[in-house]
Amino acid sequence: MFNNITFAEPWVLYFLLVIPLLVFWYFIKGKKNYASVKYSSVNFFKNTPVTLRERLKYVPFLLRMLALGLLIIALARPQSFTAGENISTEGIDIAMVLDISGSMLAEDLKPNRLEAAKNVIDDFTKGRISDRIGLVIFSREAFTQCPLTIDYNVLRNLLLEIKSGMIEDGTAIGNAIANGVNRLKESDAKSKIIILVTDGVNNSGEVDPISAAEIAKTFGVRIYTIGVGTRGQAPYPVQTPFGTRYQMVPVEIDEKVLKEISRLTDGQYFRATNNRALKEIYETIDKLEKTKIEVTSYRNAKELYLSWLGGGVLLLLLELGFSRSIFRKLP
Repeated sequence: MFNNITFAEPWVLYFLLVIPLLVFWYFIKGKKNYASVKYSSVNFFKNTPVTLRERLKYVPFLLRMLALGLLIIALARPQSFTAGENISTEGIDIAMVLDISGSMLAEDLKPNRLEAAKNVIDDFTKGRISDRIGLVIFSREAFTQCPLTIDYNVLRNLLLEIKSGMIEDGTAIGNAIANGVNRLKESDAKSKIIILVTDGVNNSGEVDPISAAEIAKTFGVRIYTIGVGTRGQAPYPVQTPFGTRYQMVPVEIDEKVLKEISRLTDGQYFRATNNRALKEIYETIDKLEKTKIEVTSYRNAKELYLSWLGGGVLLLLLELGFSRSIFRKLP
């Protein structure tokens, strides 16, 4: 009965200790009462049937004690509380733009640049909560692999399906940015970002990368650019009649253009020369672009004393009624 109930004035409950004292005093007093008429023997009355009134002679007193207990509890002001949390979020819309050109198969990152990028994107996605994330892939052309979604399982499955050769080879950075902006331009999210991963120089597409960045700035899209690849030369697998052979190819990343893209859009440029650096870059972006979550706790009190007070008053009225009628004592 007292589950989830607290008392505004708990000290009042100490008065409940008076009740057992009153019960003790009542029965002690009853034993000391002297009869009005004395008989030398009560054998004459032993066969007299016990009446219902006599069996219930303690009922008024018990009602009085119960009423007193309920009134004391009512004075202590029992309360029940309802509690909960209101959660509000400011979501972020993110377009992952990933280069899948042939050069992404270079193995200066393990197992290669493309798979390393896919792995860190997958980990990045696992860490998000309520953000919408989309996926754009590009080579000579760019297309949307996954539109903005909060169904991260679908996104991750589509990420697994990505492989080099899905699009004709080339590097259309401008088209890729334009495609990402197209995914984000109608968004009303507090923050809209593109994370662009590439290992080359823009050599395809109809849209110049700087012009695409200016379009992104117009729509309030911030771009983080990541150049993937070691410095100098990197091993590139080549298929021959004798199996896979490796040849060293120069690493050419247009860092100047990537830095300008990020500068125009208030983003940042990063260089990932190995797997660990790439992972740390995504962790940095994750911290920079964290969803704002506000949790407001509430606790509402509901007064319960009226039911206890009503019960106590009702028992007092019953006791009064019985004492004045069925259990009335002669003066």
